Amino acid sequence: MAYKHSKTRQISSSSHCLIWVIAALLCVPPAAWAQPAAVPTLGSPASAELSPAVERRLGEAIMVQGRRDPEYINDPDLSQYLNEMGRKIAAFAPGGAPQVDVFGVRNPIVNAFAMPGGFIGVQTGLIVLAGAESELAGVVAHEIAHVTQRHIARGLTQQNQGGHLALATLAAAILAAMIPGGGQAAMGIAAFGQAAMIDRQLGFSRDAEQEADRTGVEMLRKAGYDPNGMALMFGRLMNASSLNEGRGGGVYASTHPLSLQRMTDMQNRIRQYPANKAQASDEFWFVRAKARVLQALDPRALRQALDQLEDEARAPVGATDGADTQARRVAAWYGVSLAALARQDPAAAATALQRAQSFKMSSPYLDLQKIDIDIANRQHASALAAAQAGNKRWPMRRSFAMRVATTLQGTNKDTEAANFLKAQIKRWPNEEPDFYKMLAVSQDRLGEPVAAKQSMAAYYERVGALPAAVTQLQQARAQSQDFYLQSQIDGQIRTLTAKISDDRRLLERFK
Repeated sequence: MAYKHSKTRQISSSSHCLIWVIAALLCVPPAAWAQPAAVPTLGSPASAELSPAVERRLGEAIMVQGRRDPEYINDPDLSQYLNEMGRKIAAFAPGGAPQVDVFGVRNPIVNAFAMPGGFIGVQTGLIVLAGAESELAGVVAHEIAHVTQRHIARGLTQQNQGGHLALATLAAAILAAMIPGGGQAAMGIAAFGQAAMIDRQLGFSRDAEQEADRTGVEMLRKAGYDPNGMALMFGRLMNASSLNEGRGGGVYASTHPLSLQRMTDMQNRIRQYPANKAQASDEFWFVRAKARVLQALDPRALRQALDQLEDEARAPVGATDGADTQARRVAAWYGVSLAALARQDPAAAATALQRAQSFKMSSPYLDLQKIDIDIANRQHASALAAAQAGNKRWPMRRSFAMRVATTLQGTNKDTEAANFLKAQIKRWPNEEPDFYKMLAVSQDRLGEPVAAKQSMAAYYERVGALPAAVTQLQQARAQSQDFYLQSQIDGQIRTLTAKISDDRRLLERFK
């Protein structure tokens, strides 16, 4: 895919090498996998040899490791926003909506990537660069198009040395990570094959990118976003990355369509669309402000983020400015508050939040920030009251439910916390795995070790860490004296063990 900054920073985390580098390398077919230049499209997606079910399992296996990476953003608001956007767009995919999971990556580099099985990573640098929601949606649509057109599956199954090497390296890394204590081995295997993969990753498929552009912009329009957002984002990406395609010459230019050509093709297509009023959500600006703070990993970067947000918040108001500008200004003050709290200055955070609230704009992000400031100030009663009120006001926001549980646990009300969390799990059995982990904490405090291990097993199962789930269940069985409960746990262990064996056989096929 084409959303990568030209200046890559030094990666120190070995787990980052395993997940995000492999994902980025495999997200788009390299030059060796390119389709003939004369063909405008890549044909029917059904022609790919890798079945959707198998491709999905590969993606899930990668994500087991990816969720452990410090750059993976485990933030329910960001996740909920990106996934709602992704699924809204995917609903208009040709041939039916694919299963997509969009997640955030804490990285200031401007990039997004699609992995096997519909997992799409969006780096915070790209969110911050976007000047409107439709621009961010344009990138997500482009990545979803790679999924719908089975570009990844095609690349992974091409009958050539490069395709086999990439897939074999991926399978070996995941298999090594599935062995207890095998994480470091997995890193070594990934690094070992990395040089050869990079050597073959000399450029992107011209036709795959153009097909993703065309399919993506059509989905974008049908989903109600401004299709011009994709073209505008291309312009921003060209300026931000200095990758005015073709400038570098060589293989890259020959295998990647020139940006001006892609821009022209996209703009011509957009002009043919009937005029319609696109909708935009104010939430984008809050997500963008949060992304700016999340990617600031050191005091200097945090100070810079704070300065940038203050500049946005204090920008002069123009005569033609409307509601969109006000939302951006409120979100900027929210970001200032976030940055201040990250710098452990709750007083400054409260002052910035008051500035945001002075606009009288209703937003769950402002209510959540008030709760977090109360927690930082150890005002647990106030935090709990605000969290409970927010949970009633914004019932679809899992963040408020998590704040309620957090404040209950923070005041040692574990019986109430456990009951509340069980109710949330019944409502959202799979959407928020952290509910299970939080429940395990309260159950352990309440002297219920067997139930706590079962809850942790449920957490691990939902994040895909099946061997860890089996371990928790085995420990729970050993501690239980209840024959019927032991029998139930035995059944769960057999089911998970069979799934682990199936996954291993699947991966062995590709080695």
